[in-house]
Amino acid sequence: MSPALPDGDAAPSDGALPPSVAAGAQDRAFGVYLHVPFCTVRCGYCDFNTYTAVELGGGASQSSYAATAVREIALGARVLTGAGLPARPVSTVFVGGGTPTVLPADDLVAMLRAVDDAWGLADGAEVTTEANPDSVTPASLAALAAGGFTRVSFGMQSAVPHVLATLERTHDPARIPDVVRWARDAGLAVSLDLIYGTPGESLADWRTSLEGALATGVDHVSAYALVVEDGTRMAAQVRRGELVLPDADDQAAKYELADDLLTAAGLGWYEVSNWARTPAHACRHNLAYWRGDDWWGVGPGAHSHVGGVRWWNVKHPRAYDARLAAGLSPAAGREVVDAEGAALERLMLGVRLAQGMPLESLTSAERGRVAGLVADELVDGRALLTERRLLLTRRGRLLADLVVRELAGFGS
Repeated sequence: MSPALPDGDAAPSDGALPPSVAAGAQDRAFGVYLHVPFCTVRCGYCDFNTYTAVELGGGASQSSYAATAVREIALGARVLTGAGLPARPVSTVFVGGGTPTVLPADDLVAMLRAVDDAWGLADGAEVTTEANPDSVTPASLAALAAGGFTRVSFGMQSAVPHVLATLERTHDPARIPDVVRWARDAGLAVSLDLIYGTPGESLADWRTSLEGALATGVDHVSAYALVVEDGTRMAAQVRRGELVLPDADDQAAKYELADDLLTAAGLGWYEVSNWARTPAHACRHNLAYWRGDDWWGVGPGAHSHVGGVRWWNVKHPRAYDARLAAGLSPAAGREVVDAEGAALERLMLGVRLAQGMPLESLTSAERGRVAGLVADELVDGRALLTERRLLLTRRGRLLADLVVRELAGFGS
């Protein structure tokens, strides 16, 4: 069961944005997120807005999905022009899901072409697709590269068969070196996504996964702690006692092992859960989220942010298709981010980055709380004094949410 949409104001049927969005837009980069809501199998821990049926009825199907998404892209171009926004080429495109590569490569390329037609791609634009290791071939990866994609992010998750089985992942871990090689041969940059903290995963299992990822020579690794959301099949298994979640100490030990091994292999952390060989290998699309840039989210359940206005689309692909077919915006609701909300988001996102936050960007109240965080070894005191930047220590990375709460004054 995917999470419910946020509460918010009703979105206008034509998707029109308030004139306020144009203020300062020229100072923000613009990206596009394309959601592909289909998977071959739904994993037990997943609460994303995904569907396993090829044909969902009412015009919503995998075979017609690209054409439906292209209609929203055209709508987006009209809406932004109508709001008086300056023309901004797209800096980054990220195709996520779901499993985008369950669609033919030609469909993904067609969506990218529509983005280029609508807004134009900036020189050197980063164009990423997520992929499962068992959903690509050398030919499909070559077609993506030829069509303008520059990067692929494979959902490796683990190199250990029993861990993959608990996660209900279907790929053979022995396939990972092959898909990495195929992607690189096609000229694509490659990232591997890992999950730690699966029930039954030992520290040795996690080491095996990290070493397996590093053995491929990739230049980017994401490592996320497993979060079991209510309503998922795994949550029900935990509730019945069939699976036992690891404790916080286990999660911390696995994060520290990841940081040790990835750093030793030449990959530096640039965001709490992400490591790259050089700054050029970082995921620029995700950095745009963390820096508060603008993006249009295409697809059912996709979220967008432009000029301080957030909105989100209807969740079901059938409803999404029906609204676009009728010439309506698929937006289900929206909100204008107020100053208080923007300030909290600035903290939540900014502290997670290795570059940290300039001390001057904090309010006087926030600066007054920093000394306690230094004393608790959550914030780097040396960087505070010499660079006047708030940087998390490794202990602070483990407790990043606590740091945000303390800075915002919620912890006192």
